[in-house]
Amino acid sequence: MTNQTILFYYSKCATCRKAEKWLKEKGVTFEYRQMKDEKPTAHEIEQWIADTGLPVAKFFNTSGLLYKEQNMKDKVKVLPQSELVSILASDGMMVKRPIALVGNKVLVGFKEEEWAEVF
Repeated sequence: MTNQTILFYYSKCATCRKAEKWLKEKGVTFEYRQMKDEKPTAHEIEQWIADTGLPVAKFFNTSGLLYKEQNMKDKVKVLPQSELVSILASDGMMVKRPIALVGNKVLVGFKEEEWAEVF
């Protein structure tokens, strides 16, 4: 694979560890980016939305404590995209994970079938 792979990851996340193990088993080399410490920028998130065509709501970690504490379930339905992107960029724990970047492909969450199509 010629494209560099970046894995946005949180080490305490079981799904992230599963994705990491899967990539290693496939022999994929990748660079880690700890979601909590190296949170994605607003520009990166805007690019992911553009690359995937997914609505901004799909990038929220809906199981996260922060998402629930801030009552984001209702906010994602009414706030403008620019404000939602700012919220995502403000705290890496708000972002759904893992996210794998491979060239211009963006994989959000770990779904083995989707990942198998890319790797």
